[in-house]
Amino acid sequence: MAQTRIQLAKAQMEEYKALEDFEQIATPTQWNTHFLLKPKVKLWSTKNKNYQILSKRVELDMPPKIIDKVDFSFKIDESIINQDEAQAMYNQMRQTTKDFRTQAMKLYVQSAARENEILSNEIKGMIERFSNENDDGFDAEPGYAAFKQYHELREKRMKLEIEQSLYFLFEQRVEGETNNPEEEIIAPTLIPNIRLTEEEHQVLKLGPKFIFNDPKTAARRRLTELATLKRKIESSFFQKKVSPGRPLQEFIAELDVLLQTLHNAPIANKNLNKNKVMGSQNSQNDIIELINSQAIQSQVFNMAKVKKKKNYGRLVKRLKYKFKLANIILQKSDKSKVFHLGKNEDYRKKSKEYMEKTQAYKCLGKEDPLPDLVQRTNKYLLDLRLAKWITQKQYEKLCINPNESVLAHLYYLPKAHKPGTPLRPIISGLKHPTIKISKFLDDLLRPLFDKMAAKTTVNSGFELVKQLQQWSRINMRQETLFCTIDVMDLYTMVPQTEGVLSLKKMLDYLKLKQISGLKIETIIRLSRFVMKNNYFSYDGQFYHQIRGGPMGSPPTLTVANCYMFFYEQQIIKQINNSGGLYSRYIDDIFIAINWPVRHLFKQIDKWNHFDENIKLSENIGLAVDFLDLHIENQDGQLFTT
Repeated sequence: MAQTRIQLAKAQMEEYKALEDFEQIATPTQWNTHFLLKPKVKLWSTKNKNYQILSKRVELDMPPKIIDKVDFSFKIDESIINQDEAQAMYNQMRQTTKDFRTQAMKLYVQSAARENEILSNEIKGMIERFSNENDDGFDAEPGYAAFKQYHELREKRMKLEIEQSLYFLFEQRVEGETNNPEEEIIAPTLIPNIRLTEEEHQVLKLGPKFIFNDPKTAARRRLTELATLKRKIESSFFQKKVSPGRPLQEFIAELDVLLQTLHNAPIANKNLNKNKVMGSQNSQNDIIELINSQAIQSQVFNMAKVKKKKNYGRLVKRLKYKFKLANIILQKSDKSKVFHLGKNEDYRKKSKEYMEKTQAYKCLGKEDPLPDLVQRTNKYLLDLRLAKWITQKQYEKLCINPNESVLAHLYYLPKAHKPGTPLRPIISGLKHPTIKISKFLDDLLRPLFDKMAAKTTVNSGFELVKQLQQWSRINMRQETLFCTIDVMDLYTMVPQTEGVLSLKKMLDYLKLKQISGLKIETIIRLSRFVMKNNYFSYDGQFYHQIRGGPMGSPPTLTVANCYMFFYEQQIIKQINNSGGLYSRYIDDIFIAINWPVRHLFKQIDKWNHFDENIKLSENIGLAVDFLDLHIENQDGQLFTT
């Protein structure tokens, strides 16, 4: 699709340039003919596109809404008519609806085809009669040739526009559009072997980002999260040596009222003091007035309306049950963030292959490592406290409550944009015993890495475009090559010991002796403990990660980034000395260079031997895709989209 958009943009530019050329050399007669022809061509373009789309709709069995909404079905009282006879009548209704749609669609296509044919013949005749005779001393031959070229480019552009429209039509089909009027439907393009109701199908079409309103869950979480928010605000005040006092209590009480109203839950304040809630009558009146404003009323009304129509909680539970019965996994894809369907056995097979390839995981069987890990983590922190490596306050912040700890679990995101749909492993450990230490370290170390590597890393495609535009003004040539390099399995291939040592190298590089009052030795000790104690569960088994760090753990990104930073220094020096551009986003590298292709391949082969843990997979050309960018060298001019 991106390629089609690029081709369309090129075609539009070429057509415009050809029109300018024609305008310069056209005779008055030729230019007048062009003006007469222009509105007819525009109308024919619309009619031709409609005809092509209708033909494709017939092929895909996707009637337009004007036909699709026709439904000759009605309710039969099955308490009077027996089930078999009623089912036969329902089948007749469906057949009648189907026959009508087929005939209507056929007539619709015929009329569109006839319109297209008449206009096409008229335009063809005008072009054949286009003047190639000299007019009042003007030479008509160059203008005739220029018009022919302009018209060919115009037809090329219109063809690409039709292709783009057909692509979007096909996307609608893939997303699960269906014409079946039954309550029970099968969506073969979306979910094979599972029968879904219309409501279930509509829920899936909302996509992974949809979150349904659930007042019960909101009510359960509200008090806990308000208490957490209150503690955070209080700590910010105490750091400034100021007491928040009564205004904070009033703010939390007002926020509680607002949240309850928005979630359609009855206002019941069991755990907060009633006097606190009523402490500021004027402020609460302002809040209630705000809630009763038109915008909030509309939002609450819509929530209530949706709730009456669909019980999303029940629908989601029903869908989960159906997927479980069919041994199907519904997961959002790695980058496009749409739903992807895969079979359980495929996920297990790919998971096994990944674990065998990386040799990063040790299976522990059915023995749960959580109790021992909780005990070892708290003991390790206590030892650091007794040895005065950390303060009492830091110890209390980092130690964990055994009753609140949950072992991390592994899941996979399918890379649907890559051949064979490989899986990206994510280890989710929001309540893992080492999570507090991980976040504590990440808050300290990530800003330091960002500062150290600011010149050679990017955080978005937008940043890279700015660098490229600046670089291309001086260095861009016709032979300039773009190269994207993927570092294969970076998170799992970085050795744990060497990864922690790269943190030490970073701190030495920045000439730091301590961070926020914490000695460098303490940071390294804590980092080593976190990297060595990554345990998780998957498919009923327990595992210990013995190589690399888990994707999803806060410090893993910084460890991998530091390791790559010191690995890439020699490469960066080589690229800069040759007047090239080097940028990296975690495990994706972008290079713009004026080297011969063979020389670049040879250098990448050398880079592949710098470190046995780093394996590079390259893509070289005049056009490449990187992050969310398409980058192209068009005869020495930078083109991005």
